[in-house]
Amino acid sequence: MLNFLSILIGIVSLVIVIPAQIPLLGWANWLALPLIAIGVATGQLSSSRSGRNFCLVVGLIAVVRLSLGGGVL
Repeated sequence: MLNFLSILIGIVSLVIVIPAQIPLLGWANWLALPLIAIGVATGQLSSSRSGRNFCLVVGLIAVVRLSLGGGVL
């Protein structure tokens, strides 16, 4: 059940991260990062690791976009 919850949190975070790839919408990644952290923590408590790994991939996308934009935009 925790794995399903982690995947669900990852999908919600992905919905926020995808539009944040557009220039001047990078600030939305800052909104997604706390959700991603919650998803990773929830996935870590699960016996399966797929939800945690999915959240880590979404987090990697968000962090790379933030680093390319200078952390602000």
